[in-house]
Amino acid sequence: MRSSTKRQASVLAMLSWCVWAQAQNQVGEAPAGDSRPPAVAPLFEQPGVLTPRGKLVLEPSLQFGYASSNRVVLVGYTIIPALLIGLVDVREVKRNTTTAALTLRYGLSRRAELEIKLPYVYRSDSTVSREVFTGTGVDNVFDTSGKGMGDAELGLRYQLNEGGGDQAFYVAGLRVKSRTGIDPFNVVTDCSPRCIGPNVTGTGLPLELPTGSGFYALQPSVTWLYPSDPAILFGSVSYLHNFKRSGVNRKVLNGQWEPLGTVAPGDVFGFNFGVGLALNDRALISFGYDHSSIARTRQNGVTVPGSVRTQLGTLLVGFSYRINEKRTVNVTVGAGLTRDTPDVQLSLRLPLTF
Repeated sequence: MRSSTKRQASVLAMLSWCVWAQAQNQVGEAPAGDSRPPAVAPLFEQPGVLTPRGKLVLEPSLQFGYASSNRVVLVGYTIIPALLIGLVDVREVKRNTTTAALTLRYGLSRRAELEIKLPYVYRSDSTVSREVFTGTGVDNVFDTSGKGMGDAELGLRYQLNEGGGDQAFYVAGLRVKSRTGIDPFNVVTDCSPRCIGPNVTGTGLPLELPTGSGFYALQPSVTWLYPSDPAILFGSVSYLHNFKRSGVNRKVLNGQWEPLGTVAPGDVFGFNFGVGLALNDRALISFGYDHSSIARTRQNGVTVPGSVRTQLGTLLVGFSYRINEKRTVNVTVGAGLTRDTPDVQLSLRLPLTF
């Protein structure tokens, strides 16, 4: 009797659950998947997750970069492999760059967002050199720094597909970079009277470091994210086009200007990829690689002497912790893998959602 009563109670409980399930969602149909890309610990400049419609994200950030390089130039001729007749130019450069930025992102629709970035840059360089053509055995130290607003940026991102399930998410982006920073051609260069031609004196280095590139730029990109439980695969491809400038003049000592003509910096092709893992419902960790290939700079239609294609490779590790629904902490560490890449990069981001 008791067994029959228990059996009836179980059947009634099962029927009640089925009725509730039909009210919420039809039995046998999978619940609708989320059409937004999954969250990952950010590593690169292009975020993967779009801002929800009508939401505003305010993201203060701080980034520090350190780079060092050594250069030895031999000017002379060799009598035997172990003996050089001439002069040696030894130059060691230490660069520190700190960038504080305020980024605003607004969700225009379910698939589109608008972004504005306002950076403030502080730079300091120390150059230890033994000047060529002087025959001196004494090292000279040349210190210079610069601070001010950097180049403001405006970006637009749009999710191309619904994604979800076993399909990847694709997000197209378009970024415009301005010239609001201090122009590298307007800072005074340590040359008297000119940096080219006969009777050149000075180091040829700027007395104040610029905070901007001096060129407008346009960068289209495509980002993809593919959920593969328990990991999330992601990456992007981008192309940065720098618009050339005509009638460029460089400021040197004594208030003189050196005409440079038309300058066209090299375009930048970049790609990156990585993998993200969720440690729990609040913590995320990501590993990735970022690569940029910078083309040669041209002046008056001719490649600048000494300008070569430059390869920048960075290995990145990122960690993200969600404090609550509106606040998150993101930390990223980057290590340079090529000679021209900064040795180390540290960044801290604190996005706030309103």
